[in-house]
Amino acid sequence: MALVSWAMDFAIATCLQAQKWMYGGLDTNVLLQYMAWVTYPTVLITFSAGFTQILAPQAVGSGIPEMKTILRGVVLKEYLTFKTFVAKVIGLTCALGSGMPLGKEGPFVHIASMCATLLSRFLSLFGGFYENEARNIEMLAAACAVGVGCCFAAPIGGVLFSIEVTSTFFAVRNYWRGFFAATFSAFIFRVLAVWNKDEETITALFKTRFRLDFPFDLQELPAFAVIGIASGFGGALFVYFNRKIVKFMRRQKAINRFLMKKRLLFPALVTLIISTLTFPPGFGQFMAGQLTQKDTLVTLFDNQTWTKQGINDEFEYLGILEAWLHPRSNVFVTLVVFILMKFWMSALATTIPVPCGAFMPVFVIGAAFGRLVGESMAAWFPDGIQTDSNTYRIVPGGYAVVGAAALSGAVTHTVSTAVIVFELTGQMSHILPVMIAVILANAVAQSLQPSLYDSIIRIKKLPYLPELGWGHHEKYNVRVEDIMVRDIHYVTLNCKYRDLQQVLHSTKMKNLPLVESAESMILLGSIERAQVGALLSTQLSPQRRLLMLRQNVLPEDGHQLSDSSLRFQVSTETSSGAPARTSLRKPLKPALKRASSSPADSPPAGGTDQTGIALKSLFCANATPEAFEIREWEEQQLDQLVDFSNAKIDPAPFQLVEHTSLHKTHTIFSLLGLDHAFVTSIGRLVGMVSLKEVSWGQGSWGGTEQHLELFAHGFGVPTAAQGHRGLPDGQGGEGAPAARQLPRQHRQLQRGRHRGPAPVLGTPPAPPHAPRGWPWRRRG
Repeated sequence: MALVSWAMDFAIATCLQAQKWMYGGLDTNVLLQYMAWVTYPTVLITFSAGFTQILAPQAVGSGIPEMKTILRGVVLKEYLTFKTFVAKVIGLTCALGSGMPLGKEGPFVHIASMCATLLSRFLSLFGGFYENEARNIEMLAAACAVGVGCCFAAPIGGVLFSIEVTSTFFAVRNYWRGFFAATFSAFIFRVLAVWNKDEETITALFKTRFRLDFPFDLQELPAFAVIGIASGFGGALFVYFNRKIVKFMRRQKAINRFLMKKRLLFPALVTLIISTLTFPPGFGQFMAGQLTQKDTLVTLFDNQTWTKQGINDEFEYLGILEAWLHPRSNVFVTLVVFILMKFWMSALATTIPVPCGAFMPVFVIGAAFGRLVGESMAAWFPDGIQTDSNTYRIVPGGYAVVGAAALSGAVTHTVSTAVIVFELTGQMSHILPVMIAVILANAVAQSLQPSLYDSIIRIKKLPYLPELGWGHHEKYNVRVEDIMVRDIHYVTLNCKYRDLQQVLHSTKMKNLPLVESAESMILLGSIERAQVGALLSTQLSPQRRLLMLRQNVLPEDGHQLSDSSLRFQVSTETSSGAPARTSLRKPLKPALKRASSSPADSPPAGGTDQTGIALKSLFCANATPEAFEIREWEEQQLDQLVDFSNAKIDPAPFQLVEHTSLHKTHTIFSLLGLDHAFVTSIGRLVGMVSLKEVSWGQGSWGGTEQHLELFAHGFGVPTAAQGHRGLPDGQGGEGAPAARQLPRQHRQLQRGRHRGPAPVLGTPPAPPHAPRGWPWRRRG
């Protein structure tokens, strides 16, 4: 991962340098400069969007929301494959090389997770503990730390940040593994920079040189606290604005349909607008438009005061600092314009369908805001704040560090951004102001909006279980019986293979409950869907058919017949009226895909004895049986009782009692990483609850405060026949459980009036349109 990070940084720096070279080489013509300045990033962004869309659409976006879901135990298809890795690396390199306000940290967490997954799959070829699914989760947890560690050369902050953004509960046994991997990745990342002569030695990425003897005065702490509070409001506003942009694009059906046909138009248009506004000879001269994100941070963390009472002439701007100098305005105007423009530009740019993150743009905006407050303090107190007999000047660069940590922490709801800042700058002189600002920013932001990653999870409707949050005491009165699904499919101990075939066709459940009988409904365990398919495949396999051949063609004396004898009998059957072997046959479908045989597939009437020579023809190794003969044999096998002796059955699946509270259910699901649990009453299976039902119960899938109040007053969820599609204002959405038509026994069971058994397998199909409105029922 360190090598990948260094190679990507090298390619990104080369792309940015090429843009500067093109822009500088056309200084004689402003129009050509504008064309070069706008065309270059537009081409890169368009290529990134097109390449990602063609190869792996799963590579779009940050990747941290998906990793939170995967570490939660949910399987997301194609998110950790090799082609997604290639699309993410190439797409991210082009996106960052365009100079757009995009970040690298979130996508790199995804890239590191894909590397860990691919490495685990390779090592699993040799056997060992890498085949264990729990070990894969542990490797993914360490990979998230590596992604941040080798992105900023911040191993300690990387481990803490990965824990905060990806885990609700963290296994301490993975702690040292994360530190081990992140430390070595950060070390190799910086060694490669020294080897390439980018650095003289291993040092911080954005090294600062603040005063160490007296970095700040005690009277400056209120200013740092103001930065934290303002950053909390700013972070919540950024998340809100980002979500509103996405929802606006989705709700405008005409625009949405047009952009679905022209997928590359939206990223090209956004890039064109942002590039035009940052054009240095144009509006970009008022916001340091020619600076890259790295150069911007270097200047904002500068330990000198840029101005004294707003007069630019008292400070000599050298090198890249000249970007902040404008002859007709002071540094305060430049910083204010930079903050306002970058704020909405970053919120808009992160919605482009390319691999990108939002941490670094927010980090830069926070640094600019902190610098603005620091320069204002330096202007108000030009000689510093008097402390006894000593006077120390204010360092605006320290305020920039505080602002960067506070705003990024507010957007991501993390405190570890403070540690990342210390490792990025190489100094801990402002540790107390940074911690105060980050904590205050988190307190404000968490009370107003979810984190950016949780917001994306809600937008994408990923099956993730968010926190219960503050307040809403009604949630603590909701019980499992109010939200569970009652009409579930199950397997009985005395079922037939035909029942297994029906249950595979009627449900997509990954684990099926195994009960003693349909009358008792005593839960004995659970069996995986793959095991059910294996039992059915073995029962209908050609190998088993040939094995029965050896048993059915034995003569009465017990000796095996010769091949010639078998062939003679087959020819006799063919000549006596059976269809010719050379007749046209239809291609056969697998037995698992056929629920029942059609009348057209039944054997013709008037045939010979089916237990005689035809059976020998069917089981003869040297003859090809007819399609109807195989079908008839399979029908006979499907009517046999299932033998569970060789099946892998979990004798202790996770169970909940029907009166378990929603709060306790949420805690258990989050702590153990469950995606479903069976609900029992005195050992009897009465339903099942999954992430979808728990999320719906707490309101994150469409449940509202009104619903929770009705729960608290003794009302339950609507029956499955009414469905969750009947939520007010259509709040059921894609995340709400699908509407089903309950059998009469199940409806009576819900009302508590009937304690009889439920049907053995399957339920009638759902009605085409669930009724609207919310017909509540009284519990008990």
